[in-house]
Amino acid sequence: MAVDELQAIIQRCQILEEADFKGEDFNLFQVAGQKCLEDGHAAQLLEVIQNEKNKVIIKNMGWNLISPLVRCIFMYKQEDDKREQCLRILDQLAQLCNPKELFLGLLEQIEQTSGEQVCQTVMLLLQPLQTVLLKLQNKKAYSVGLSLAVIMNQLTPLPVPYTKQQIQEDKLGLCQCCNAVVDFAKPFVNEVVKNMEKSSEYNDMELKEELVKFCMKSLQYPLLTAQLEQLEGIEEHPFRHFATEIIDILWNIGELIPLVFVHHKSKSPEWEDQEFADIERKNSAESLACLSYLIFAQHLGVECFPVVFSPSYLLLCNMTHIKVLLKRTEESVLSKGLDLFESCLLRMEDNSLLHHYLEFRDFINIPQDLVKIMTLCPMEHMGKKSLNILQLFIDKFDTEGKYTLLRCLLKTSNHAGVEGYIIKNIKDQIHLALTKEYDNIWFTGYHLISLLDLVLSLPEGAETDLLQNSDRIMASLNLLRYIVIKDCESDNQTGVWTILGKIEQNFLKPLRVGLNMSKAHYEAEIKNKKENRKEAHSSNTVCSVTVSGEKMPAMTTGMQLQVLHSALFTFDLIESVLARVEELIEVKTKAVMDENS
Repeated sequence: MAVDELQAIIQRCQILEEADFKGEDFNLFQVAGQKCLEDGHAAQLLEVIQNEKNKVIIKNMGWNLISPLVRCIFMYKQEDDKREQCLRILDQLAQLCNPKELFLGLLEQIEQTSGEQVCQTVMLLLQPLQTVLLKLQNKKAYSVGLSLAVIMNQLTPLPVPYTKQQIQEDKLGLCQCCNAVVDFAKPFVNEVVKNMEKSSEYNDMELKEELVKFCMKSLQYPLLTAQLEQLEGIEEHPFRHFATEIIDILWNIGELIPLVFVHHKSKSPEWEDQEFADIERKNSAESLACLSYLIFAQHLGVECFPVVFSPSYLLLCNMTHIKVLLKRTEESVLSKGLDLFESCLLRMEDNSLLHHYLEFRDFINIPQDLVKIMTLCPMEHMGKKSLNILQLFIDKFDTEGKYTLLRCLLKTSNHAGVEGYIIKNIKDQIHLALTKEYDNIWFTGYHLISLLDLVLSLPEGAETDLLQNSDRIMASLNLLRYIVIKDCESDNQTGVWTILGKIEQNFLKPLRVGLNMSKAHYEAEIKNKKENRKEAHSSNTVCSVTVSGEKMPAMTTGMQLQVLHSALFTFDLIESVLARVEELIEVKTKAVMDENS
């Protein structure tokens, strides 16, 4: 019945001129063709399409069959003959239909798909879409750009496989689809390359710019959040392959080096709405950051670069990208920022980075970003890696650079643990200054005295929360103990003996008073808790504790006592080091006085 209806419409249209086709003819052809497909008569429909006499009809009306054809292809199983016939119909339509009409029909079908069928639909229609685009004469660059944009917009909502198992399963087909899209773009890349080879003054920039847009979009999705490390058991990592292909496209069309070293070279659209402009700028920055990560951390396409750039220049170029990546909170993106930073630093020798680089804002801001990751990131391995990279960064600077950076971090970190770590670094630098033969003006004398004013101080004098600041206080005391032992008053290389009175007044005495107050307070609390426990029916009485405005999990009296005893132990530890420092100062001062008398 459906085949008969189709034949009747075909016979009526065969006697008409192309210009005489009416809207009714198009509708009848679409309905009859759809019925043929749904009733399983794909073979008969294929015969009609292949008939030379129907060439004009198919040219004008064939594109209407795309939607029902795609539905039927997905309905049949892979090995079904009818599915194969439907695929041949799709191939014939790509060859015979009006390119402009079929182009719009194919894009519409891709736009209408969603969910699990997105990748399947895109991969199914890429070949006919490529065939049609190669036939287009007018607005070819625009059509290629539109096709790539529509495809990428459909893929973007899909989750990017991250674990080894997810990549191997490729449940939605994203890995396979991304690489298929690159193959789809290759003829247009080749066209640009050929035109560039013909003329050194290649002026038709439209197609080239559309390809750059596609690469930039691909760098942001899926590559920015993709797992790109080599994975054992996966011979060819799909996303690494995709990344390599994207870099190859940029290299072939002459845009790789300009994008890496001349930021935002590609034209960005002029948006009247500032919000859209900000989104475009953010997306572009993330794409460029991902590109740098691929080249300098994963070493993809690095062979394209001339070996003329100094490690410090590469670090300078990448600091903008590192900052962009470290601002994100997802592990997949944050780890790329850390890897890129580490890779740039490992290229450099220790003490080779000049202090002048700290005049660039990012060289001060990024260490502060590392501190935030160390102190706020819930992923412990990220915090540890940030700490290692911060140390690596410190090590690369010359002496003045180390001094400036450590001083800045001590002022801005606002975290006792980090401050303690910075003070330990200062102690290490003082040790080098005292043991090396050459003069070190930054960690001795006047400059060191200025730094010690920051180190040997209590934020709120005797009222300082010693428990919260214990890491910093212990590091400060250890530094002072080291100086008192190593630097004789007669040499006074550090200048500590000159400002000893100030240190005692601003640090040691307030610390002693604070310790006495804190110990007395905690001992009274322990006594109080013990008395309350005797009065209570059970030692497992539960109460709530509030710290910094946040309610902590309920604690039994026994647990509270354990916490209080732990605090007392910390105070005893601080007091023992403080007593040792005071003893050393007294011994050395007395020795000098005895010599002078």
